[in-house]
Amino acid sequence: MDRLAVIIATRGRPALVRAIVDWLGAQTRPAERIIVVGTQPADIAALPEDRPGLTVRIGPAGLPRQRNDGLRLAGDAYDGIVFFDDDFVPSRFWLEKAVDTFRAHPDLAALTGTLIADGIKSPGIALDDALARVAAHDAALPRPGAGLDGRFGPYGCNMAFRTAAIRGLSFDERLPLYAWLEDSDFGGQILRRGGRTARAEALRGIHLGHKAGREQGLRLGYSQIANPLYLAGKGTLPLPVAANLMLRNVTANMVRALASEPYVDRPGRLKGNVVALRDILRGRLAPERVTQL
Repeated sequence: MDRLAVIIATRGRPALVRAIVDWLGAQTRPAERIIVVGTQPADIAALPEDRPGLTVRIGPAGLPRQRNDGLRLAGDAYDGIVFFDDDFVPSRFWLEKAVDTFRAHPDLAALTGTLIADGIKSPGIALDDALARVAAHDAALPRPGAGLDGRFGPYGCNMAFRTAAIRGLSFDERLPLYAWLEDSDFGGQILRRGGRTARAEALRGIHLGHKAGREQGLRLGYSQIANPLYLAGKGTLPLPVAANLMLRNVTANMVRALASEPYVDRPGRLKGNVVALRDILRGRLAPERVTQL
């Protein structure tokens, strides 16, 4: 694997995406190309368009659409494609170890990393804190282990793919907006082709979990029901997994609705769950319906 492209979809976080792009300059094995896809000029206003190796574009909003735009821009010019969220801080060894792992395992189609911390389950992690923690981690463990866990598929904030293994695949644009579970669907498409996916111990980083720019409340609650059922019907998410996800989310929203975490709109999510369940009874449940809420 000789050439890498990193694709970052961004929306509403111009300063943050600039910081992440700058941080990628410290990789021990830099990418040949960084592609940032925003939804409006303000999203990419902080990025220097004349920076060598950086491609900046504006396209239709929606995570799958933006990632597909990135894939089209990359084409077949790169042996590997890496997706980072605009709030993910990778170890400076991330790209180097991804290339090493793909070379050591020719049957691997996709890799995802092992998180030092994930702010999506909390109010979020400050960028400066994450940068310091990742730098300290790299200093303490300059050459992390190479263990693989094949039970895991790609996790959207940090995932890498062998280009040859995903040729002709795309992120499902029926999953609009923030597109919950679009990573699981993409991984499921790879598995149906007979590709192998794994989580790598060597690929470390911190997901800030910033809430700005994400879909919350009512819409996310609807997607918590609509998206798993749609993907189960499509065959990219096993039905037992889809059922477990829905049950866990509805239960959590019910239990915590009266005493919601300050960073989570549990009442809104629960309302979205109820709207989706009603749509099932009416025969009109569809992931796209979230855009009408």
